[in-house]
Amino acid sequence: MSTGSERPRRRLNAAERRAVIEQAATEVFATHGYQRASMEEIARRSGVSAPVVYDHFRSKRELHRRLLERHFADLREVWRSQLGAAGAATEGGTEGRKEGGEGAAGEPAGELRTADVHRAFDAWFRYIETHPYAWRMLFRDTTGDAAVRADHAAVIAESRTALLPFFARLLGLDQEPGGEGGLAAELAWEACRSALQGLALWWLERPEVPRERMVAAALDAVWTGFERSREQGFGRSCAQRGRGR
Repeated sequence: MSTGSERPRRRLNAAERRAVIEQAATEVFATHGYQRASMEEIARRSGVSAPVVYDHFRSKRELHRRLLERHFADLREVWRSQLGAAGAATEGGTEGRKEGGEGAAGEPAGELRTADVHRAFDAWFRYIETHPYAWRMLFRDTTGDAAVRADHAAVIAESRTALLPFFARLLGLDQEPGGEGGLAAELAWEACRSALQGLALWWLERPEVPRERMVAAALDAVWTGFERSREQGFGRSCAQRGRGR
């Protein structure tokens, strides 16, 4: 018998219900992989029936792609939120710069500092630490489904296309088609992406390692080399090495 003091549970609106389903689906895909994940299991973890899940997503593949797009967008936002002042010119001229054309601590907007990179790497590893299911889904899940593999590759390519101009601006590189700056930006991006992704996958198996240690390793592996190349000129050093000089 109700005592009258119990409050009825608030009914979730459509957006809130969708968010619950997406969180549950991320966990299911990360735990079981795409092939063995089922909409019924996702519904059970969401606290709804399978037809309710299908009200929001027409198929498992559509739900999976939505999650890929969402989590890659989250990772892009980590970079932009932490390095936005330095990369403001890429995102729309002077928009996003502080009054007077200065970035953090009075530095000229567009000037990338070691402290900025340290802060960004820390935020990136913090995202991994607090979203382990998302990270596993993005970079550890494998599937024999050709269509799903194509979706995954397409979303990765879209994310790369969205971030590469921002990344090039941070390093002071132009992106003229066929130019040395464009090639240098792509090589630098791949080096950064590969190093960070590899460290993150290793960390998932060694969660006892402090985040600060991972950030330090990333700085040593990525930023130290970037600073050296930036001093020489990314485009020039890339071209010279390519010609064997």
